[in-house]
Amino acid sequence: MALAHAKTRHIAVRNAVHQHDEFSKQGLLERAFTFAFRGLVYAQIWEDPVVDLEALQLGPGMHLVTIASGGCNVLSYLTADPARITAVDLNTAHVALGKLKLAAARHLPDQASFHRFFADADSPANVTAYKAHVAPHLDQVSRDYWEGRDPIGRKRIGGFARNFYRRGLLGSFIITGQWLARAYGIDTRKMLAAKTLEEQREIFETSFAPLFEKKFVRWLTSNPAALFGLGIPPAQYQALLGDAPDMASVLRARLEKLSCDFAVSDNYFAWQAFGRGYGKHPAAPLPPYLQAKHHAAVAARTDRVDYRHANFIDFLAGQPAASCDRYVLLDAQDWMTDAQLTELWTQITRTARPGARVLFRTAAEPTLLPGRIPDELLARWHYADEDSARFTSADRSSIYGGVHLYTLNAA
Repeated sequence: MALAHAKTRHIAVRNAVHQHDEFSKQGLLERAFTFAFRGLVYAQIWEDPVVDLEALQLGPGMHLVTIASGGCNVLSYLTADPARITAVDLNTAHVALGKLKLAAARHLPDQASFHRFFADADSPANVTAYKAHVAPHLDQVSRDYWEGRDPIGRKRIGGFARNFYRRGLLGSFIITGQWLARAYGIDTRKMLAAKTLEEQREIFETSFAPLFEKKFVRWLTSNPAALFGLGIPPAQYQALLGDAPDMASVLRARLEKLSCDFAVSDNYFAWQAFGRGYGKHPAAPLPPYLQAKHHAAVAARTDRVDYRHANFIDFLAGQPAASCDRYVLLDAQDWMTDAQLTELWTQITRTARPGARVLFRTAAEPTLLPGRIPDELLARWHYADEDSARFTSADRSSIYGGVHLYTLNAA
């Protein structure tokens, strides 16, 4: 369960993450985290696109700027028919994954082959389809990435023949968590067989909750490096911990929400967390871009998406004033210094059109902007506190402390 998908899509990685002397304990943790996040991190993004679309009120004629991450939400936003989406990321693997999804949506022969490629993601036919229909339409950098080899020598495109959702740093972390659960006699997939919320609650209370009382689990989660696979850098670890007695208590509460607040029949995040992939049955929950009813629209609108291997602030700095309508920052701000936050919001405010909206998430519950950026800059924006609380409750990924919406005040 990823707490911060923006993690390598982050804005100015080194300056944001490396905030301590390199030879200090904290500095060594920060550099270890940066090293861990060089490759693919998120095979699937962990922000709920249904919540995003409601909060953003995205529509025709609008220009959305977002951090790309795994690309699921970028394609899902196309269902709202925006004029333009710019997806920026500093992680080359995430940019390559986004471009692969665009080319596949545009050039695979039908919805069934697209579904097999990204919903099943575990068939040798996907590699054949890649060679015949997708590879010829990829830019050379993206093609070199997918036809290159990962650190243990596997061709990266081969991941789609062997469950791609087991790949990436987060995928490895979840697999490790499942192994740990099995060591204590717990089958995580049992949750996916529950028929009611009551059954889900019973499974959580009897199987999962006791895990967080185990001495080894409490010791393990007290080490910030152990949570790198969740996308939690050292600075965000402290924000996530907040006033809680320990990290095991925090993680227990987040897993409780995922397990008990939403029916697994309607929550593909639960399927990823407990089963490491999407469900195979016809009614299995899926992100919007993989739903059959949206395929034609998504495929027809892929030319509206522009992927940039770029820094979010730098991209905005190159845009004209009043040229953007919507901004999605994921949780990247959790990494940032006050100076970086001020620079970011200065560019957002400069490029925002009337009625602009900014959506972001935080590890801790409160919005992090008050006291961090100048009052006169923050005064340009209205914090939708009641809506933000509602969006936080509704986010099916259940891994963030807060989902926050800001709207531009009238001049």
